Formats: sequence, C-alpha cells, structure tokens
Amino acid sequence: MKCDFRPLIGAAIITSIGTTAMSQTVFSGTNVAEDQFEDLVEDIEDDADRDLDRFGNEGRPQGFTGSIAARGEFNSGNTDNASIGIGADLNYVQGVNGYQLLLSYTFGESDGVTDEESLFYGLEYTRDLSPRLYGFAKVQGSVDEFSSFETDTFASFGAGYRILNDAGHQWSIQAGPGYRFAEFNDVTSGDISEAALGIGSNYAIRLTPTTMLTNDTDVIASESDTVVYNDLAISVSVSETLALRTSLLSEYHTDPEPGFDDTDNSFGISMVYSLN
Repeated sequence: MKCDFRPLIGAAIITSIGTTAMSQTVFSGTNVAEDQFEDLVEDIEDDADRDLDRFGNEGRPQGFTGSIAARGEFNSGNTDNASIGIGADLNYVQGVNGYQLLLSYTFGESDGVTDEESLFYGLEYTRDLSPRLYGFAKVQGSVDEFSSFETDTFASFGAGYRILNDAGHQWSIQAGPGYRFAEFNDVTSGDISEAALGIGSNYAIRLTPTTMLTNDTDVIASESDTVVYNDLAISVSVSETLALRTSLLSEYHTDPEPGFDDTDNSFGISMVYSLN
C-alpha cells in the first residue's frame, strides 16, 4: 500500500492500518492520516446517545479516550498480497482543546519475502470556535519503502465546519494550506519540498443502534502530485468494547513514479477494542 501524505488520511489510526493504498501515501490530505487511522481504530461503542462527531471537539467526551485495532488485509495494485496490521487512536480533550495521535503499522509477506511494510502517523490539535466551526493544526506522514514515495509528510493548519451534527448523522468538511516533504524511492527523481493544499470531507450515518457507515475523502494537491484518498467502511459493535470494521480504501495519484500504478485499492477487516 502506498500513501502520500498519509497520510493528511484523510478522507486518515489508525484515517487508515497499512494497505497497498495506504502504503503509498501518508495520511495526506487534510486528514488522510485521520481518515485511514481514525476510521481504522475509531471507537464504535454501542452507545445510542453518543454523537458521531469525529472532527473538532464538540460532542467528544472530556479526558482520555482511545482504541486499538488488529487488521487483516487483501491488497491489489502495486502489491498483491495478504497482510496484517495494528493501529491505535488516542485522544485527549480538555475544554475546547483536543489532541489526537494516530498510528498504523502494516506488514506483509509473500513466499517468505517481505513485500509490504509501512508506518503511518498523525498528530492533530483542534480548538472549537463554535458548536459548528473549529480550527486545526496537524502533522501527518508515512514511511513505505514499497511505495513510489518512501517518506511523505504533510504539515498543515486550517478550519473545519460541521454541516450535519446530530445523533444519527455527521458530516464535516475542513481545509487549509500546508507544506509537503517527500522522498521518492527512486533517488534520481529528487525530493519534494513544496506548498500544498488539503481538503477533506468526512461523513457518518448510524444505520442501526450498533451499525455505522462512514465515507471519508481527502485531497492533497501540490505542484508535483495530487493524491485522493477515499475510505468507505461499515462498523458493527459486537459488545461495549469490541467492534468489527470492514472497509475499502482507495488511493489515486495524478503523477506516480514510472513503474507504479496510479491507483491502489485495499479491502480490510479490523477488530477494534475500546480502551475506555
């Protein structure tokens, strides 16, 4: 899997564990990291009274919350294999201030040969300005030697707005400028160090008291390359602390390096455990 700003990863830990798609990017986008990771290890406790907020701090419990996830994946694209991964989503909210750490590691082997190993990370600070408007600052990135981009980091800041925000639906959009640092696996291609723009859309709907559907999309545009991440998932609570998540993650690059596909798709099944 490959990720550019993987994360920012959404549309990000762990939004988004390693996948062929995630491997190529980093939590890029305004939230790739968040999409890939956040969706991967999102706390999906069976609590009908809990809001679906996943951006900003409105509706999020004060203090520490978190979850960890174990995942199996089947990838197609630049790599075709089976892989396993682990992820973590740790949050701390104090008043209108929120902090989130997203981590995701994936490892894959074929016939005893390692063909996938990637790490995605994201650190974000948010501050509520009103019940619907919030500001953010974040750093997200990835390390993946099996991707067109061996390392990819995106630092950004900006604002977000909650279009829908009730117990059954949540839709948030956020955007902001940033700076991208990336190293290609092909040393002759040179490194990337340039300004970029990140845009993200996160939608969630509760289908039943125990079932949630989410779709997160992130776009990170810079002069060298534009990457689009989309993470579609269904999460089902099996107990107060365990949830099963099935997802399809897609990653598209406008300008991949020669020899690499422009699109990666990854299907994953994750077991998520809430630490709270």
